[in-house]
This record gives sequence, C-alpha cells and structure tokens, in this order.
Amino acid sequence: MADIETEAVAEIRRIAREELEFEGAVEPAHDLLRDLHLDSLGLTVLAVGLENRFRVLLSEEDAQGVRTVEDLARLVAARVAAATPDVGAHP
Repeated sequence: MADIETEAVAEIRRIAREELEFEGAVEPAHDLLRDLHLDSLGLTVLAVGLENRFRVLLSEEDAQGVRTVEDLARLVAARVAAATPDVGAHP
C-alpha cells in the first residue's frame, strides 16, 4: 500500500501545481488548509482529481479525519485497497 501512498502524494503535488497553481513545495506533513491554502473549491478539485486518477470515491465522511497531504494519500491508498479484489481469495 505504500506504493499507492507515494503515487497519491505525487498526484496531489501535480494537481496542486498544474490545476490549483500552487507554487510552493508540497510535502506529506503539509496541512491542506493552512500550508497549501486550499479552500472548499480547491479541496473539491483535489478530491475529484484523485478520484479520477485512482478510480475511487472519496466521501465527505472520509474528509472528516483528513488534515494533511499524508492523511489524504493514506485515505486514497485505503480506498484503492478496498476496491481491489484479493487475488489469492477463492469463492
């Protein structure tokens, strides 16, 4: 799952830079509101971008515990893991 988290952080950086025009560094410990200066529209753009890239759904309930870039990356990784069928499982 760490690989998905790393990919999610990279995608958050890309979205912040290309779609939200954020010019600073984007680090896992950065607070989405305080450090990245995201408002509700920015958070929505970020969430939709991650949903499209990773083919997952992020709900408002999910957002309750998310404060940092790392929190968001972990959430995306958890949603990807939940959506991926267990290859070794038998019916």
